[in-house]
Amino acid sequence: MAAANAAANAAANGTSPPSAPSKPDSGIGESVIRLMTRLAIKHGAVNLSQGFPNEAPPLSVRVALARAVLTGVAEPSCNPEIPSNDDDVDSAASINNMLRSMLPALGAESTSRETTYDELNQYSPPMGRLDLRKAISEHYKKLYDYEVDPDQGITVTLGATEAVASALRTVGRPGDRAVVFEPYHELYPSQTRIFYMEPEYVTLRENDRAGTWSFDTKELEAALDGAKVLLLNTPHNPTGKVFTHDELKVRTDLCVKHDVIIITDEIYEHMTYGEQRGKHILIPKEFPNVADRTLVCNSIGKSASATGWRLGWCLMPPHLTETYRGVHDQLVVMSPHPMQYAALTYLKLEETYFSDTLATRYVDRLDKLATSLRRVGFEVSAPEGAYYLFCKYRGVAALSAMGPWDAAMHMVKEVGVACVPGTNFYGSDHALEKEAQQYLRFAACRSNQDIDAACQKLEEALSL
Repeated sequence: MAAANAAANAAANGTSPPSAPSKPDSGIGESVIRLMTRLAIKHGAVNLSQGFPNEAPPLSVRVALARAVLTGVAEPSCNPEIPSNDDDVDSAASINNMLRSMLPALGAESTSRETTYDELNQYSPPMGRLDLRKAISEHYKKLYDYEVDPDQGITVTLGATEAVASALRTVGRPGDRAVVFEPYHELYPSQTRIFYMEPEYVTLRENDRAGTWSFDTKELEAALDGAKVLLLNTPHNPTGKVFTHDELKVRTDLCVKHDVIIITDEIYEHMTYGEQRGKHILIPKEFPNVADRTLVCNSIGKSASATGWRLGWCLMPPHLTETYRGVHDQLVVMSPHPMQYAALTYLKLEETYFSDTLATRYVDRLDKLATSLRRVGFEVSAPEGAYYLFCKYRGVAALSAMGPWDAAMHMVKEVGVACVPGTNFYGSDHALEKEAQQYLRFAACRSNQDIDAACQKLEEALSL
């Protein structure tokens, strides 16, 4: 562990190690993605490494959070009119006036010794507010015509990260195998190892001509034979693949055959594009034969541009609820209570926010960034969902002789654009030697201004 930390610190301090920070024997190490964010800050680079937006959540949701913190009660006596469009609020002063209208006596608070009742800045029930669980249930009914019991089928979590972790601990035991598709988000194998489970990898491979990603069914079945868990992420990070009905049916049938639990991470469900737009498949709804073995993890972090709020949930079959909630309670106690209250407003946004706004918000940014990357020699397949570009970089003259880590370091220090090396997304020996050596990942979820700046830097520094 000391060697890994030394390598990471050397990178952050500007002395690049010869290769990516190695993980300790436990297989659990610092997030490379978040390391790249620190390096972006240090070198003044545009941060396209970590997948978090730098634009605000919807105004009504932010005001709901402020109301929760300021009033401390779920039904404040003063309920100000909130503009439906962020553009209607053109100054910090107007927002300040709005907040003050919630607490007419705010200015005198410091001189008052009276203790006011406060609920929302205190503990909530560990499984989450009942009204929020009901709102999540209504959300799935409205969008998917899927009914889930808010009392026994939903637990509010500390983001999707904790939702997945609690799911793994609920169904897994030390020595159990968890099947993960690679490339993957780095948390999946790390979380399996935290609970002394063993990750096993099935490789997605890119068809360069078609711009698509696929897996080998025989490879998947061999991995699932004797496994405990299949971890599934669709839309997929980092490739942008949206798995089709036929592909999901293969997986669900194999999970039934081999008695495997399915854990899904669906944080990009509303970000689907082109022919896949609006076609996200909710597995327990579409494949009811696996509803009793499927845990669905989600959050508002990406869809509400509120990654710092740590507000997520897990849908689970009732026979797993008691154990899941026990794990969740002991790990984190609860998700922050003010954020839970604000999430009620998020879930009441117009349906077009989910069907249109999120389905279009990043399309132009992805297209713009992909165009600039192609101009300088990257090979880029258009994503079907999420907001990442997983690009082959060996055609870029300045990077062609570099390994992925050195290429990423060159990008952040010399080009001024931070990205993530492909080796961070693969775990099997064969893929680390082959597929991982070809890729860099860019996140196109930053502001239009940041995307424009990144495109300019790319074309100035790497033009053919």
